[in-house]
Amino acid sequence: MGKYNFTLVIPSLDPDERLAATVRSAVDAGIDDIILVDDGSREECRKIFLDLDREFSTVTLLSHEKNLGKGAALKTAFTYFLARGDDSRGVVTADGDGQHRTEDIIACAEEMERTENVILGCRDFSLDNVPKKSRFGNKTTSFVFRLFCGMKISDTQTGLRAIPARYIKDMLNVSGSRYEFETNMLLYMGQNDIPYSEVKISTVYYDNNSASHFRPIVDSIRVYGLILKYVASSMFASAVDIVMFFLFGQFVFNGGGRLDVLLTTACARVISSAVNFMTNRKLVFKSRAGAGKTLVRYICVAFPVMLASWLIVYLLSELLALIFGVEAIKHIGRTAVKIPVDAMLFFVSFRAQRKWVFAEKNESRR
Repeated sequence: MGKYNFTLVIPSLDPDERLAATVRSAVDAGIDDIILVDDGSREECRKIFLDLDREFSTVTLLSHEKNLGKGAALKTAFTYFLARGDDSRGVVTADGDGQHRTEDIIACAEEMERTENVILGCRDFSLDNVPKKSRFGNKTTSFVFRLFCGMKISDTQTGLRAIPARYIKDMLNVSGSRYEFETNMLLYMGQNDIPYSEVKISTVYYDNNSASHFRPIVDSIRVYGLILKYVASSMFASAVDIVMFFLFGQFVFNGGGRLDVLLTTACARVISSAVNFMTNRKLVFKSRAGAGKTLVRYICVAFPVMLASWLIVYLLSELLALIFGVEAIKHIGRTAVKIPVDAMLFFVSFRAQRKWVFAEKNESRR
């Protein structure tokens, strides 16, 4: 290693001269270890990769025969990095479309070396030059991350990330082969307590980001895959829970007292929890942990959530009856009170299930 002790990784598909400009700027600044990944580019675009590989001895070119996705390209580079086994402090990933300036790449690398955290290079989405779809997409994803995962990240879509060498093997365990890989990487970091911090970088867009290969519908579904599946699973379980709550309340425990509400809640929740557990374990989180272990953990979460649901629904019902009268609350029904209460508890349950119930911690580096 020369001036800087890190490896720059640039995956690219069908690049133009901006890739060459990015590489030349990095080399001129003293970055002397660069891995380029050609992710199945068109024949006419491959010349750019080959020219850079011939021009600079510090450039290593890795190629995919066909397009496999950005996530797969990053994993190819990470696998090569680990197999090489040198003393590089870590990897900095950057895009080859000119959005990431050399000074920002170096700033992220230096902060990584100083803190030993994963560093996210974060753009300022309040600027006028940011395309509306990029501003909206990032704000939405940042809000979802904070709400569902408790992670405060100002730029969830950044491709400029500095990853210490000790975490590279972890990143190969992250699912996804396309744009969802970068989102899943953040989820994995949160789940496995990998420390991260942010560095402000330049906010650069060319031609309204027209060169991006991001497909708004298909890739958004991939990016939000885990959360969307959890939402669908929870909505189905909630529907089961509400139907069972109504049926037990109408035909079994219909006295209206505190015990009746508790028993109605308990019976409905047992049935809906069984449905939710099986769906989340097999389809949402795809946990490979033992069924017994995850079931015990699930119960440890579901039982307090059930008690909270019962208590809050009961107290709110009593409060509404006190304010508007008993007849009014009978007309509204406890089921109507239960819906917003369970919506609030939904986010608590997601965090607990992702972080603990179905988590598969990687202990190899600890």
